[in-house]
Amino acid sequence: MRHYIGLIHKDADSDFGVSFPDLPGVVTAGTTLDEARDMAEKALALHIEGLVEDGEAIPEPSTLEQVMADPDNRSAVAILVSVKSDQPKVVRVNVTLPEDVLQQIDTYAEAHGFTRSGLLAQAAKKLIAEVA
Repeated sequence: MRHYIGLIHKDADSDFGVSFPDLPGVVTAGTTLDEARDMAEKALALHIEGLVEDGEAIPEPSTLEQVMADPDNRSAVAILVSVKSDQPKVVRVNVTLPEDVLQQIDTYAEAHGFTRSGLLAQAAKKLIAEVA
């Protein structure tokens, strides 16, 4: 099981924020430390899932020593966040779509923080749940 270093930040008038030095742009927050840790696990799992779905490489986790060598990270509290291994196996598929539909999918996905694969998976799950 992989573990990544999450950095907890707290300003006077803010929630507890969590960021991942190995995964720039992956950030989350919680009103309590426990909630922040839980949200960090979910954010990490979602991001890794998106990387797998998109066929992108999953970065190797840095060591605590490497993360804390950066002076910008020293004001944060470091926590170890596990990548949940109960994720279903992701399979790459090839689909054919009209160009205009693909453009609409990409536009919507980008505007709402999804990957193309993630949006299609969520849309399929929602449609299946409605029909069932």
